[in-house]
Amino acid sequence: MAEMTTHERVKRMYEHREADRIPVTAGPWAATIERWQREGMPKDASLTHYFGLDKFAGIGTDNSPRYEQKTIEETDEYQISTTNWGVTMKNWKHHTSTPEFLDYKVNTPDAWKEAKARMTPSRDRVNWDDLKANYKTWREEGRWISGGLWFGFDVTHSWMAGTETILMAMVQQPEWCKDMFNHFLDVGLALLDMAWEEGYTFDVLQWPDDMGYKFNQFFSLNTYRELLKPVQKRAIEWAHAKGVMTYLHSCGNILPFIPELVEIGLDALNPLEVKAGMDPIEIKKTYGKNLLLHGGINAVLWDKPDAIEAEMRKVIPVVKENGGYIFSSDHSVPSSVSLDDFRRIIALAKELGTY
Repeated sequence: MAEMTTHERVKRMYEHREADRIPVTAGPWAATIERWQREGMPKDASLTHYFGLDKFAGIGTDNSPRYEQKTIEETDEYQISTTNWGVTMKNWKHHTSTPEFLDYKVNTPDAWKEAKARMTPSRDRVNWDDLKANYKTWREEGRWISGGLWFGFDVTHSWMAGTETILMAMVQQPEWCKDMFNHFLDVGLALLDMAWEEGYTFDVLQWPDDMGYKFNQFFSLNTYRELLKPVQKRAIEWAHAKGVMTYLHSCGNILPFIPELVEIGLDALNPLEVKAGMDPIEIKKTYGKNLLLHGGINAVLWDKPDAIEAEMRKVIPVVKENGGYIFSSDHSVPSSVSLDDFRRIIALAKELGTY
């Protein structure tokens, strides 16, 4: 089969059809990239071109309350700063780590009322200069383009209000949570509508919402059905009305939610976190006719050459059957993975993923 563009390749995966090979992508931590640069990767190199990865692009917007962003403290090791969501956080500069969230401005219903009033769709929340500069090239290169949303449980608890606050509110103040989830979505969709109407169309509607952790979920199935499922359904219906696919990134173990996601028409699921209890082979066997699967290759094994090769040889032949699969780890690529090991993994993924 002739070599395809990423767009052609990924489209076939969503259609559950074979392509020339499975798409191959990866998301290394900043500390991982620093290591690879020390080991010979040029500092100005594009990951996509340097490793021959598939070509993706995204249209993002700003649906935040636009609070002041400023640096509070900075050292050689870390930076403490405030965000446009009203969060004070600590980011490590040279370590593989998620941010440490220190304080939250919007952690009560009254504080939310103020934030909500600041979250209104306007044209200056879309980066038109970036789209004008790059969109035509994205299409000419055959990239798969996503329209990005920012709504749901994960981004609300981690990026705006705090985990304990939101988990308690989902039980004690569910209407507050519904209002936040829906308003985040309303503003995001209004902004993407602006881009779409200007001719900046996309192939998939994509959003993150980590709803699980190791072997379990943050909330019950009934709570999911009441608070989150209707909002996710609205997003999916909006996308399908435009003829585009839908893609959810949800870390952790979310097995009980998968039938619910299939029911409301979700098209793709990522990252299939193995260490949290997600089994990509079983998920493929059960839901492979309905869902494109992206990920599911255990990140814990990527710095163990024999183990990761064995894992890939076990998983990829199954999950690539009849299309419906994009290769990547089940999380970001850790800094324990060398440049040479990563090259070998990418080459093996293309070899095993060829139809």
